[in-house]
Amino acid sequence: MSAARIVIVVAAARNGVIGRDGGMPWRLPTDLKHFKALTLGRPVVMGRKTWQSIGRPLPGRPNIVITRDTGFEADGATRVGSLEEGLHVAGEKARELGVDEICIIGGGQIYRDAIAMTDTIEMTVVEADLDGDTVFPAIDPAVFEQVSHVVPMQAEADSHPVIFTTWQRRARSAGHEGGASLEL
Repeated sequence: MSAARIVIVVAAARNGVIGRDGGMPWRLPTDLKHFKALTLGRPVVMGRKTWQSIGRPLPGRPNIVITRDTGFEADGATRVGSLEEGLHVAGEKARELGVDEICIIGGGQIYRDAIAMTDTIEMTVVEADLDGDTVFPAIDPAVFEQVSHVVPMQAEADSHPVIFTTWQRRARSAGHEGGASLEL
């Protein structure tokens, strides 16, 4: 195994909203099951606010928390000072686990910083336009191609219907800078 693919895992409303007041503006058990299936057994990289909104380490996954606050303690996770350091640590953990993916799970600033390096975006589209204070960056169709569109059965407890989409980075042209995969 020579490289770990970088995968963004995100749920976003049709209008791009991913968060409101430190949480998510929906209740979606269907998406939580999907999220677990996508991330279980893989390193997950997140920002401090996402870590705090979850409130605990996600079990069965190495948790890596990015913060510039050197005094911040993330019990059950590895604290790092930058996205680059987080991806390096996640790459080492992926190699130890024998997996070839690193999952970026939020929040907004981490997504904005990571999208240029991302190979795949696993996006749950929440079928609503919602109010919020955090948004996901627009997906550039010249860079990413939607390769999957699945409409799951809506659970009774889901506040909104969802669509599971997968976006793959299009082939890079010769001379294009910026690696999509993290060399291990």
